[in-house]
Amino acid sequence: MSIITLFCEIDDFFLAHEKWKTRHCLPETTPPETRGRPRKLHHSEVMTILIAFHQSGYRTFKHFYQRHVCVYWRAEFPHLVSYTRFVQLQKEVLTLLRFYLSANLGTCSGISFVDSTCLRVCANKRISSHRVFIAHAGRSKTSMGGFYGFKLHLIINEKGDLLDVELTPGNTDDRQPLWELSSERLFGNLYADKGYISKDLRELLNAQGINFCYKVRKT
Repeated sequence: MSIITLFCEIDDFFLAHEKWKTRHCLPETTPPETRGRPRKLHHSEVMTILIAFHQSGYRTFKHFYQRHVCVYWRAEFPHLVSYTRFVQLQKEVLTLLRFYLSANLGTCSGISFVDSTCLRVCANKRISSHRVFIAHAGRSKTSMGGFYGFKLHLIINEKGDLLDVELTPGNTDDRQPLWELSSERLFGNLYADKGYISKDLRELLNAQGINFCYKVRKT
């Protein structure tokens, strides 16, 4: 998807969201802080750059923004701000990005897969001194070793399209998000690894019309 096509899609979503917000939400009593200057980079542009980063192949967003966006996309984004300022603007579109993801989830075809991956927030030797996510992150262990951070739980179909996603502290059991899984989005077979073995969970999902499949442990 080209950057222009991506921006048009996100901007259409933003306009539809603003229209819905006007009809269903109370007006904001205090305007956003601008420090006396009008905001140059629109929310749609911020969202476009953030989503394009995950399609770019760059390992860090800083290198992507400074070496690609600021070099090759000056014509598409004529009012680019500094990297430090862009990091400040990211928090303003987090809710919009969540809504955009929910509006663009894939469709279940009867074959789905569930798994989780760890998101480390710091190196293990710095866990005791870490303060940024101290009230949200958790310490846990995977087959690759211990970590401190979050767990990203994903459900995809056979094409790789996202069907559901949830972010939890790292010490959350992999099976926990499935207890609140809605049968309105999923049906058919749901495949998982041995970390999801649970007789009670399987019976619950079977009652909702979801056949929970996993490999049985040797013991």
